[in-house]
Amino acid sequence: MPQPQLETIGLKKYFKTPNGYLHAVDDINIKIEKGRTLGVVGESGCGKSTLGRTILRLTEATAGDVFFEGKNVLKYTKAEIKNMHKEMQLIFQDPYSSLNPRKSVSEIIREPIIVNGLMTGRRAIDERVKELLNTVGLAPRMMNAYPHELDGGRRQRVGVARALSLNPKMIVCDEPVSALDVSIQAQILNLLMDLQESMGLSYMFITHDLSVVKHISNEIAVMYLGECVELAPSDELFANPLHPYTKALLNAIPVPNVEMMQKRKPVIRGEVSSPINPKPGCRFVPRCDNASSKCAEPMQLADHGCGHLVACKLYEK
Repeated sequence: MPQPQLETIGLKKYFKTPNGYLHAVDDINIKIEKGRTLGVVGESGCGKSTLGRTILRLTEATAGDVFFEGKNVLKYTKAEIKNMHKEMQLIFQDPYSSLNPRKSVSEIIREPIIVNGLMTGRRAIDERVKELLNTVGLAPRMMNAYPHELDGGRRQRVGVARALSLNPKMIVCDEPVSALDVSIQAQILNLLMDLQESMGLSYMFITHDLSVVKHISNEIAVMYLGECVELAPSDELFANPLHPYTKALLNAIPVPNVEMMQKRKPVIRGEVSSPINPKPGCRFVPRCDNASSKCAEPMQLADHGCGHLVACKLYEK
């Protein structure tokens, strides 16, 4: 089998609090093949964004390994991290707060090019900025505009152009469409898919919206309280969800049919429990109608065919 472009092994990120350690990312094992997309879904606070930032070393890991093209990036020096960020970029969730309001579109896009010394000469850099704007579907006249003069969709396109400015191989997309209108979401998703096809990019696509992740992902990882509870190819996950949490997420997707909504099972009850010093076993137990005494035992992802992995005692042989 070919080596995955990105692989995490036992990746953990804990934050120290007065009451103990908050398990934001707990023993995550994922792989992303070159030119493919891994969707990471779950409720707010489940650790999706922390996982992406830990992989990019914007947040330092507590334990585990992150291999990018066969090299463990957690052992990189500061200089090596800077070079790594040329190949692994991030698209932020909020297309407004992630852009410097005091800089024009041209200055925002040219900054990483200049800082990393990819090009010299004002004319050459200007041509590169125009090329990037064209790539993301923005007119050259936008070069002198400021973020407050643009709508949400155009701001996010500027964010995409900035990420592309360093010619990355992989991009972590941290809920890049959650702050946008539905019609604009579709435009940005189609843009990302077109860029992936033309440039061979790999994506980690972080979102809480399963209907969005289905459109763009090859594989989907479902996270709950820092843990990956289910991992499967996109079509397989939607056709045959196994974990009770995944089923609840799918039931929560709105459909334009009142009768279908009424036939659906009720969405999950209760609130997410504290991720600080969690007890052994399944962390979904307090909200699960199928919980039993076995659920207090340690959980491991197990393969149930078709590359479908789930951590649930309901499916243990």
